[in-house]
Amino acid sequence: MAKKKDGVNKSEEIRKLYKENPKISVKEIVAKLADRGIQVADPLVYFVKGRLRGRRGRRKKARQMVARVAATGNADPVATILKVKSWANEIGGLKKLKALVDALSE
Repeated sequence: MAKKKDGVNKSEEIRKLYKENPKISVKEIVAKLADRGIQVADPLVYFVKGRLRGRRGRRKKARQMVARVAATGNADPVATILKVKSWANEIGGLKKLKALVDALSE
């Protein structure tokens, strides 16, 4: 566990402010903590904010993707995902498949 240098856990203070007002901007968080005498950098605030929202956002995106695949008429989204994965392996990986899809969409 990380040691507290000055007795204040900066990440915890950022989380408290973010829980009080989820729509607060990074600049406002830095300013409020500076008023309390706690110096934090913008990247730390972005990191903590991303960690708070990250898992929730990834789950939401995964659900949306499954819903989109299911809406295309295919009853088994897992089979579709496995097909796409096998196509990606055939052409050399997901990055190459994404590049091909991007090229086709232009």
